[in-house]
Amino acid sequence: MAPAVGPGAAAALALALALLAAAARPAAAAWDLRALRCSFSAACECGFEPDLRGLECDLAMNLVGQPLVKQQVMKGVREFLENQNPMKPLVMSFHGWTGTGKTYVSSMLIRHLFRDGLRSPYVHQFSPIAHFPHHEQIEQYKENLKHWIQGNLTNCGRSAFLFDEMDKMHPGLIDVIMPFLGPSWVVYGTNYRKAIFIFISNAGGEQIKDMTLDLWHAHKDREEISLQDMESAISKAVFENPQSGFWKSGIINEHLIDFVVPFLPLKRHHVKQCVINELIQQGLELRQDVVQEVADSIPYFPEEEKIFSSTGCKTVASRISFFL
Repeated sequence: MAPAVGPGAAAALALALALLAAAARPAAAAWDLRALRCSFSAACECGFEPDLRGLECDLAMNLVGQPLVKQQVMKGVREFLENQNPMKPLVMSFHGWTGTGKTYVSSMLIRHLFRDGLRSPYVHQFSPIAHFPHHEQIEQYKENLKHWIQGNLTNCGRSAFLFDEMDKMHPGLIDVIMPFLGPSWVVYGTNYRKAIFIFISNAGGEQIKDMTLDLWHAHKDREEISLQDMESAISKAVFENPQSGFWKSGIINEHLIDFVVPFLPLKRHHVKQCVINELIQQGLELRQDVVQEVADSIPYFPEEEKIFSSTGCKTVASRISFFL
């Protein structure tokens, strides 16, 4: 009679057999091994497969002109993930001029955290124009938003929530998610401490632009700009503005935002790098004349000096075809 096999041995045997089977199928081996790793580990809960090395490399290679962003994003994500039992969700707020990379970085971040990136059912995006368009329905929106987040966190505590155009959010609406952002253990019966919230806003962009220009006039390179240089300007523009979604928000008063991330305006050589990156991504010939012409076609400010791109790199992709 064969000896009984305990649960631990059975699991180990099943894993060994599955690994052998995966090795015998080279074409599908990578996918199979990934699925196996997630089956036997809680690390891949809800398709959550963080790749910090890949994120750091992606930021270094593809994000241009944003040293503070690289620093703050990596610091925030690394510290959060190193804590197996965080006391609260990770809350980051991205601020800056249009075309400076806020949406680009949020997408990159999600791509390196979730197996299916933005297509993951555990990644949720909100836009005030699309989801909360009517001011007179603000109370209904509050209920909807609270129940939506609660339901998704009940389904997966590792969920990520991206709130775009926070500068267009109705003041007071965002406060309904306050209970999900603080240092409590459970709220509404839901454990939510491993969730990620990202707020994206153009608010503060004007102040960041002016501050960066002043520092440029003072011969201070952007690599020398510190977060402290920007914090007061962002705070006044974003959190003390009656038109802002953060106006008189408890999220601010309770200091629930972990990282405020300023995106600096981009200079001409940054725009050229964006053109080069876009040509490579589209599989097109890397022509210096095209790079120069696309960069020259973009408006710059201030009018006299033309230092910074008025639209960042936002229109680069759509302009390239005109110069090929």
